[in-house]
Amino acid sequence: MTAQIELAGIERVFHLGDSEVHALRDLNLSIGAGEYVAVMGPSGSGKSTLLNLLGLLDRPNTGVYRLEGRDVTTLSPDEQARVRSERIGFVFQSFHLVPRLSAAENIALPMVLAGLAPAQRALRVKQALKDYGLENRADHRPDELSGGQRQRVAIARATIMQPAMILADEPTGNLDRATGEEVIRLLEGLNAQGVTLIMVTHDSALGARAHRQLLMEDGAIQQDKRQHLDAIPCAVPT
Repeated sequence: MTAQIELAGIERVFHLGDSEVHALRDLNLSIGAGEYVAVMGPSGSGKSTLLNLLGLLDRPNTGVYRLEGRDVTTLSPDEQARVRSERIGFVFQSFHLVPRLSAAENIALPMVLAGLAPAQRALRVKQALKDYGLENRADHRPDELSGGQRQRVAIARATIMQPAMILADEPTGNLDRATGEEVIRLLEGLNAQGVTLIMVTHDSALGARAHRQLLMEDGAIQQDKRQHLDAIPCAVPT
């Protein structure tokens, strides 16, 4: 079952000294299972706050977040961590790989944390290395990999637990055009298999590849646009 998201009356307020910053304002949003959504808007519009909330890395001050029909705002931190581990994959601009671990060990890390048996981990890692063209880089540490290879390791790690949803924060931000194209196609391939893909990007041309675009401003969704599949661009901009 792929992710289905329902946000109702979501507010997120940060206190900075004596002032309040409303990062999200009375947000109401529904994302169906298997959608491909781009979240866009200027800096400070609430994009990253929304992504953190969807990934259970942050809690709203008020409102309800239902993931696959379950109110996850009421879960304990341990229960939220389990949902993150089993249902959500993260891909970041800066990769966030563990420097001292090899590519294979980085990919295996979510399974280690989830307590999967070593034999099962080994089989999944072997398949992931093959799927992402990293078989000859299995023993290389991140500083021995190119940017594209590091992002492929990050995507393999994000999907190794077979999540229902992938949250991508500027996934091509540190990559050149050709490598960015490769990474986007990998993510879009996962979406084509039924995984919900939600991508934060500042680039409107990149966001135009998504089937749905959310334009945020001042913590609110100003525009919610869907487009037909035959109108979606096929190239990552320079």
